[in-house]
Amino acid sequence: MKRPTIADIARRAGVSKGAVSYALNGQPGVSAATRQRIIAIAEEIGFNPNSAARALSGATSNAVGLTLCRPARTLGIEPFFMELISGVEAELSARSYALTLQVVADPDAEIAVFRRWWGERRVDGVLVCDLRVDDRRVPVLEQLQLPAMVIGGPGHTGALANLWVDDAAALVEAVEYLVALGHRRIARVGGLPGLLHTEIRTRAFTDLRDRLGLSQAVTVPSDYTGEEGGRATRRLLSSPDRPTAILYDNDVMAVAGLAVAQEMGLAVPADLSIVAWDDSALCRLVHPALTALGRDIPAYGTHAARRLLAVIAGGPADGFQDQNAHLTPRGSTGPAPRDS
Repeated sequence: MKRPTIADIARRAGVSKGAVSYALNGQPGVSAATRQRIIAIAEEIGFNPNSAARALSGATSNAVGLTLCRPARTLGIEPFFMELISGVEAELSARSYALTLQVVADPDAEIAVFRRWWGERRVDGVLVCDLRVDDRRVPVLEQLQLPAMVIGGPGHTGALANLWVDDAAALVEAVEYLVALGHRRIARVGGLPGLLHTEIRTRAFTDLRDRLGLSQAVTVPSDYTGEEGGRATRRLLSSPDRPTAILYDNDVMAVAGLAVAQEMGLAVPADLSIVAWDDSALCRLVHPALTALGRDIPAYGTHAARRLLAVIAGGPADGFQDQNAHLTPRGSTGPAPRDS
């Protein structure tokens, strides 16, 4: 796609390029109604007069964009994104690049940000998180030809470069460990439905349930927050055939689940074993310390930023599998209760 120009605005507004210039620069020569129409068209097609000189010169912005479609209040308590961003920043700062971070409310707003950044030449490339099944952002970025690195996969990334880990293999490692401890009633508190990595984990959990004959293994969807993770745990532990082990899709929900279990008078791990995903410091600060699936998340962010900068420099937009998460057993897991 061609970036918008003054000529594009003039053609759509039915005025001269001079009139567009007057309107955008606040100069006399056009009526108030015409000025408002021209400004509205400029905003609609993503034209920003402050970026015109940069667009003509072909200069780069030396910045990388990252949008997060999460409530801003959750980012301060979500260790994964803080660790990921720290790794991204480490690589970008070493290369004299800046990180432009934008929190958005929904995927439509995220796409609008991409279009604005592209039209204004605000960033040289973008990092894409929380890949969805049939993600609408992918064809938009392909159409804009904006260099991108998708943190997620495999698959559903189109022609965009991507960095991914094998979530299915990590989940199998955790569940097989619980089965080896004698657990048969195993539950999983999952992340946001529709995210590709959530779907991959759910599919792997279901396949393993069928293969091992774990008829009471269930997945309960949640949203990564402690509040919803706690509610899901309370429902599971209030059921007649309560699970003897629960696997959580992040550490925040696992810590909340531990608190609920203790509130309900259950001993961990004697009555209930708990496994967390994302082995942050939270997992080691509670008692008992949480068994967790973990990997070097800052390094993951560094690798994503490094590979995006390579794409910006003209390198191939290929896929790369990073280091998988592995299980670290701690005090929150033990043999299944004898009466289970």
